[in-house]
Amino acid sequence: MTPFYPRTKRTTLARPAATAAWLMASCALFLPQSVSAQALLPASDGTAPATLATATANAVPPPGTTAADAAITTGSISTDAGEPLLNDPTVDEDMARTNLRENTVDGLRSQFDIDRNDAQGVRFGSFVLKPTLGQTYNFESNKTGSSKEKRSYLETGLKGTLTSDWSRHQLTVTGEGTWQRNVSGSGETEPTADLEAALRLDLSEQTTATLKAGYHFEREDSTDPNAISNASVQSGIDQYTLGAGIERDFGILRGSAKIDFDRYVYGSAELENGGTLSLKDRNRNAGAVTVRVGYELSPALIPFIEASAGKSIYDLRKDTLGFERSYDSYGARAGIEADLGEKLNGEIALGYQTYRFDDNRLDELRGFTVDGLIRWSPQRGTNVTYGVSTGIEPSTTAGESGAMVYTLSANATHELRSALVARLSNSLTLRNFQSGTSSDENVWATGAGLTWDLNRYLSLTGDVSYEHTTRDSGPATNVARVGVGLTLRR
Repeated sequence: MTPFYPRTKRTTLARPAATAAWLMASCALFLPQSVSAQALLPASDGTAPATLATATANAVPPPGTTAADAAITTGSISTDAGEPLLNDPTVDEDMARTNLRENTVDGLRSQFDIDRNDAQGVRFGSFVLKPTLGQTYNFESNKTGSSKEKRSYLETGLKGTLTSDWSRHQLTVTGEGTWQRNVSGSGETEPTADLEAALRLDLSEQTTATLKAGYHFEREDSTDPNAISNASVQSGIDQYTLGAGIERDFGILRGSAKIDFDRYVYGSAELENGGTLSLKDRNRNAGAVTVRVGYELSPALIPFIEASAGKSIYDLRKDTLGFERSYDSYGARAGIEADLGEKLNGEIALGYQTYRFDDNRLDELRGFTVDGLIRWSPQRGTNVTYGVSTGIEPSTTAGESGAMVYTLSANATHELRSALVARLSNSLTLRNFQSGTSSDENVWATGAGLTWDLNRYLSLTGDVSYEHTTRDSGPATNVARVGVGLTLRR
């Protein structure tokens, strides 16, 4: 059959408009791929660089292959709208990168959860305030020998942190307080209050100064050796603190010096017969000067030596029993600081401490000291803190100078889920009276808890703890507590 158009005329006629549009769309589709493919396929020696667009353009899909299969075969990734998926936020951005991020140490993929962020606080000019309000319901059982006490109480806690947002220097004010009210049973309430302000002054790149002031209140524990035995409510202790320090780097040497001042004020104890007993003879002022010099073996290891000298002066020259309790204190330590990153850091030091009393009838308190704090993170989401400390506690017993107190502690937190954190704590306190007239004590305390963040502003908490106190002479004391509560953050 003779064709509708003569053969000579078909070769000279212009293509239809649809065919021209298809060719333009094809060029526009392959053009961006050829540019990105040049970074993926290396050029062979002495030849022009091979590109993915060239390989795609020359590839012929097998018979019966659909358009979608052909797109996968040729390496083109597109959406239903025809736009590449590389700009789609649901696609891993590493697919579009040739310089990939460095992987984590433990091989786990880091995840970002915006709901895990803490509350952002309230801004006041150049300051940010982060307040926290907590309310818990607790049950406590206290047993000393054959005597038992049980109580249920509500505890309200308020905590806040005010931090400056300055380009230089920094002021941080922290406050925390707890108040207890018995709901049923009988037992002594234990209110606490803490307030501290610290100002860091960046004098230069190598010099930093610190000024601080604070206040602390607590009620003396009925199990304390200095507590009044026949008191229904023990004495409240007010502590006022002031301090100043300076640190400077001298190349491989690091030096620091600080001075601390503490003021202790004891309230009256309420006796079981309804009377009160004044404890103002225990009011005193204490000050100490500490100097430290460190040598930088490396940025991770810094050995140091430290020396301190102080004096404590009581308001009354003699207490109610006629002893002069004022004393001079001297101490020296040597240790090492370690900073191996977020996995392990801290310091440990060994030393010697002595307290020399004005009264010759009181023996000198002296002994070796061990102090340190080590932070360890065995895996992501798990943090463990080990601590050891040595202190000296003056006594109020006639003829007794005081005790050396050694404390070992361990605390751990573990993220069971992104919003569920478990807590564990253990501590052991050894109180050794050197004169032997008072009974030595061992106090073991353990606890566990859970915190479930319902959202960034509200969390549910649960805690259980147990404390066991034994003495060389006298009955042992056992205290068990359990509580649940809510914490509101802003």
